[in-house]
Amino acid sequence: MHLKNSPLWSLQRALYHRLTQDEFLKKILGDPARIFDNPPTEAPFPYVTIGEGRSNDFVGVDGGMEHDVRLHVFSRYAGRRQVKQIIDLLYQALHEADLDLFDETNSFREHHLVNIRFVFSDIFRVRDGTIYQGVIRFRAVTQPVPQSRFEDQQLEEISR
Repeated sequence: MHLKNSPLWSLQRALYHRLTQDEFLKKILGDPARIFDNPPTEAPFPYVTIGEGRSNDFVGVDGGMEHDVRLHVFSRYAGRRQVKQIIDLLYQALHEADLDLFDETNSFREHHLVNIRFVFSDIFRVRDGTIYQGVIRFRAVTQPVPQSRFEDQQLEEISR
């Protein structure tokens, strides 16, 4: 039996995959790109973290969910330039992106991304004065893959 994942977790996995595969981000964040859910204590700068996430029902889409997704950028570059470059690359990689939301095994597509759109970004200096931080926020809408299609995927996988 296959257990369904939450759409927010599937969305985070898709975002992580997209961002770690982006060649432009790898030029600034290293290869593999330093994108973390929970950064190591001594993570080299610059890096991106997948921040807070919030979800709620999306009225008008059967089973639909609206997700607030935030990514944080951290840099020790002198000035805001590097943070702004990374924010721009995150925007280019995710605004209106077509992301596949699969389960943990990448076998079943449980949720469909209706859209993901940029909401805002903000850049500021952290209190210690040596780190600049940027935040970029996206709004994503997901809906479950209709059960018959989900069952068809399971049967197709079993028959292989």
